Amino acid sequence: MRYLIFIIATLMVSYTYAQEADPLNPPIITEATTNSTVTSQSDTTTTLRSPPASAISPTINTSNSDLCTFGVAGAIQTQILGISTGTQVTDENCERLKLSKTLFDMGMKVAAVSTMCQDKRVFDAMMDAGTPCPYDGMIGEDAKAAWAVNEDRKPSAKKDKEDLSDGTKTLLGGAGVASLLFLLLL
Repeated sequence: MRYLIFIIATLMVSYTYAQEADPLNPPIITEATTNSTVTSQSDTTTTLRSPPASAISPTINTSNSDLCTFGVAGAIQTQILGISTGTQVTDENCERLKLSKTLFDMGMKVAAVSTMCQDKRVFDAMMDAGTPCPYDGMIGEDAKAAWAVNEDRKPSAKKDKEDLSDGTKTLLGGAGVASLLFLLLL
């Protein structure tokens, strides 16, 4: 068996040597040389189109629950111009409620009721209930008689004579200016 392995190995080595040194089939060798010249010319124009900066409404922080104000903000943006504005508006009814509650908590019940009576709705409700609002420290029938003599001091008389509050005028004026600018920019 060893003899057979030796013969097979000898034949394989001689076959490999014969292929490498075969003078009848020499290896093919190729040589190539390439010369190239590349010339390029280009004219490039880049046009950048981007929208204008955005008008962003200001943030008006009224998150405190003890404040009786709320924020109003707005913005208008066109291709040419952007405008933003904001303001705070005071809620008078909220202030009246807080003042009345504070006065009541301090034991000043008549003053608390008098503060609430500055609202036309409360004043009318108190009169309809037969418990008129205090007038100059008077309560009950004395206050009712005093209110009858001094009609011009009733909250309902004041509200009928007043036009718009300052906050409403400011808000309407701002809305008018914004509308005009919007129409001009269209």
